[in-house]
Amino acid sequence: AACLGAGREVRPSRLEVKIPPGIDDGGRVRLRPSPDAELTLRVRVRPDSRFKRTGSDLHIEVPVPYLDAILGGEVEVPTMTGRVMLKVPAGSQNGRSFRLSGKGMPRLGGGEPGDMVATLRVVLPQSITQQERELFERLRRAPDGRGAAGG
Repeated sequence: AACLGAGREVRPSRLEVKIPPGIDDGGRVRLRPSPDAELTLRVRVRPDSRFKRTGSDLHIEVPVPYLDAILGGEVEVPTMTGRVMLKVPAGSQNGRSFRLSGKGMPRLGGGEPGDMVATLRVVLPQSITQQERELFERLRRAPDGRGAAGG
């Protein structure tokens, strides 16, 4: 016998494997390539540099220019199905999160996809012009005191 009494036979072959959408790292896929053979594959999911995965939900940090955080604006958020525009309300704080329903990973076995959780990361300029500095100084000295710390 080709198995030489070991109960298994090594024979090169090529298989096409369908990995189910939404499978997690370490998940297993069972195959029966033939009636007398069974194969179990352990799936390794390569992390995406943009997203962090928690179950079917995806988390992403979205850079937001400081003026858009103060005055309101829109930022582009990458998702599994393309990019979406997220409205940033005026006065949004660093670390504020928005849940984009159904924009996360597919659920294993079907059903509604998970959500995308977009967390704002307010980006401050590394340098400002003299004119910008003067504007900020005027804001700091404004009579309503809102430019002062805690105002």
